[in-house]
Amino acid sequence: MKMAYYSYKRCNFKGGLELCIIISIVWETACGQIRYSIPEEMDKYSFVGNIAKDLGLDVKDLSERSVRIVSRGRTQYFVLSLEDGYLHINEQIDRENICGQIDQCLLHFDIVAQNPVALYRAEVEIQDINDHAPSFPKDEIVLDISEISAPGTRMSLPKANDPDVGLNSLQKYQLIHSEYFNIDMSNEASLKKHAELLLKKTLDREEVPIHDLVLIATDGGDPVRSGTMHIRIVVLDVNDNPPVFTQSVYKVSVTEGADEGTLLTTVKATDADEGSSAEVTYSFSSIPVNPSPKIRVDPKKGSIHLTGKLDFEEAQLYEVEIQAKDSGGLVARSKVVIEVIDLNDNPPQITITTLSSSVSEDSAPGTVIAIFNIHDIDSGENGQVICSVPEHLPFHLEESFDNYYSLVTGRLLDREEVSEYNITITAIDKGNPPLSTTQSILLLISDVNDNPPVFAQTSYSVYVMENNPTAASIFSVKATDLDWDQNSRVTYSITNNIADEVPLFSCVAINRENGVIYALRSFDYEQFREFQIQVEAQDGGSPSLSSNVTITIFILDRNDNTPEILYPSLPSDGSTGVELAPRSSNPGYLVTKVVAVDADSGQNAWLSYQLLRATDSGLFTVGFYNGEVTTSRHFLDKDAHKQTVVILVKDNGQPVLSATVTITIVVANSVAELFSDLSNLSSPESTGSNLTLYLVVAIACVSCVFLIFLIVLLALRLHRWKKSQLFDSSSSNFNGLPTSQFIGIDGVRAFLQDVSLTTDSVKKPSMYPTVGNANSLTNNSIDKDLDLIFLQDGNLCKENALSKEALCKVQIIPMMKVMKTKHPQYCASLHAARILIYTWERLIGSEGEGLPLNYLNHSCH
Repeated sequence: MKMAYYSYKRCNFKGGLELCIIISIVWETACGQIRYSIPEEMDKYSFVGNIAKDLGLDVKDLSERSVRIVSRGRTQYFVLSLEDGYLHINEQIDRENICGQIDQCLLHFDIVAQNPVALYRAEVEIQDINDHAPSFPKDEIVLDISEISAPGTRMSLPKANDPDVGLNSLQKYQLIHSEYFNIDMSNEASLKKHAELLLKKTLDREEVPIHDLVLIATDGGDPVRSGTMHIRIVVLDVNDNPPVFTQSVYKVSVTEGADEGTLLTTVKATDADEGSSAEVTYSFSSIPVNPSPKIRVDPKKGSIHLTGKLDFEEAQLYEVEIQAKDSGGLVARSKVVIEVIDLNDNPPQITITTLSSSVSEDSAPGTVIAIFNIHDIDSGENGQVICSVPEHLPFHLEESFDNYYSLVTGRLLDREEVSEYNITITAIDKGNPPLSTTQSILLLISDVNDNPPVFAQTSYSVYVMENNPTAASIFSVKATDLDWDQNSRVTYSITNNIADEVPLFSCVAINRENGVIYALRSFDYEQFREFQIQVEAQDGGSPSLSSNVTITIFILDRNDNTPEILYPSLPSDGSTGVELAPRSSNPGYLVTKVVAVDADSGQNAWLSYQLLRATDSGLFTVGFYNGEVTTSRHFLDKDAHKQTVVILVKDNGQPVLSATVTITIVVANSVAELFSDLSNLSSPESTGSNLTLYLVVAIACVSCVFLIFLIVLLALRLHRWKKSQLFDSSSSNFNGLPTSQFIGIDGVRAFLQDVSLTTDSVKKPSMYPTVGNANSLTNNSIDKDLDLIFLQDGNLCKENALSKEALCKVQIIPMMKVMKTKHPQYCASLHAARILIYTWERLIGSEGEGLPLNYLNHSCH
């Protein structure tokens, strides 16, 4: 409170508001202290505590605020991880080496942060573990005792040493193999855990001259550790007076660095006995192990001398137990306390915890440049330090607490006047003679942020193959900033949110630090082919400056779509498409055409057609580029009436993707011949002549009825044409229409094509074959509609009606659906054809049950 009050008055006196704020923050921060507790001997990099959590900071704040720890000792035992905020062990800690027998072992360090400046104190308590077993100075000792010694006589035993503390240190002694002796623990405060051998009953040298005992010393750790010593007791004759020291405690002071052999003190013990029983020898009964005093004792004179130089920084006080023993084995003990006096042999140490290598020229007076700690391991005035900087520089020092200083600006800086300063900090102690240390700091004066980031190009084009892997890098942008340090640190972001109604945040992302653009999804060329993003580069200045660049991302096609066959499409019942080829066809006759599309683009969508297999491989050919199935020779009598052709459609991509279609081609010149051939092929000889007779009669009847309906249909059509405005132009002529075309299925198809003749039409090399010398001339628009009908409704067949198979083959019903809508002038003829075929179906359908079922597998919906 006194320091806080003094700082407040000092702030009011100078009138510097900024100085008050800094001192107040530092003082309030220093009031809290973090404390951890860990066992000794933990492995390197072991976890100690969560500094970030205990300070109430985020992990990212550790790097941004340059949080670090500063240890006060010579060894850096701990290290702070800026990635997770955890405090880890940097060096394995041996409690006994650091604190010796001190009960509470604490390691102190400071936590320093900046932006804003903050200081924290922290300490780690090193807990003792039971890593040392009690040990005796010797494995075996020999004690002499008079046979006239009365029960209750005590004999001092060497003290077992255990560097551990607390319960892990020496706790008790145990004596085994003895009926004459027992162990008694000393109650003297100055002789802690000291054991004495207690005589239980009178000795008889003539009966047992030597007693061999085993002394066990155990600690209280978990697990319990122990040490043993063998005791040999020799029974002597009378010596009833033990030695007596002149003092119970001897105190001596010696300066550190005293030469080897220096006399510290001389102890003296007297014995009331006479002769050899009064001769006394001196030795150390207990001496510290870590650190061990460099001393020795003269066994005859009792003088204690140095065997090496003592260091005040290593230990300030040593306690040694010394014993005097007469020839009869009686022992007396005393304590020697050695105090080490400090000398000014260590110069001050300057530890910079926070340093700003540069400061802006517009920084206000009182801006903190560096925070450093002055530490002198000497004591008293030898450890008191005065710190200063040159007076001619525009900087001064402000003391905070515990020898922490802040180097702050004393006035406004002018970069044009001085661009950098070399500041020398001098620390001098008050020893005699005084020792000093200097530390130089190079401070650069930086400019303000006046340059925005600049891209190398005004726009960029990026090409990405579709089906790209997710999270893959597709491009990298780079912007440069002419400013310095934080003002030139550029971060990148995508500013526009939507491209072609697709949220950009689901498509691409950019690394804020390096400008690398990543694809967040696998692009599909068929979904969208390009989009634009706008990348903003923003520097780290305050206020920040930014610039934008447009990046157009083009999606390149990959061959990832299999060709799709539009015609002939597979029927819903799983059967193959059926096509009709007249047996009288010439080589090159167009039987049908395979129509396929590919959703890809470019060469990936270039389709080629190939005959994969056929019933007769030399009978049909397939156009490599157009998919037209044509005859390669004349049909022979031996050729099967039913031909199966499998066509492979493949694209030109890498790898090649393909699809197949199976087409069934029936070879017949007419419906009657088709029925006859199918009957001959499918009916066994055992079927009987009645079925053949019925079939012939039915076909003849149907043919007659069909011819009559064609004549009536033609008459009605001519009558309506005369009344229609279409025929007023006299642009159509049906006089040359051969009646031979209206016989059989091919004739019906030719009829439906010829009723749509116009004078301006040309011969159509379509997929609909014609018979004989008939010339089918159609209007272009009707051509396209017929093609569309054939492609879309080419699989309308089901089972159990042979006449419906023929109806599906010529596509009467789907033609009527489109022609009625787009070409109403032809509705009458189509309606008449539907009536004709309906009657034909009713007549033949009554006899259909006698036909083989394998030829009755198609019918119209």
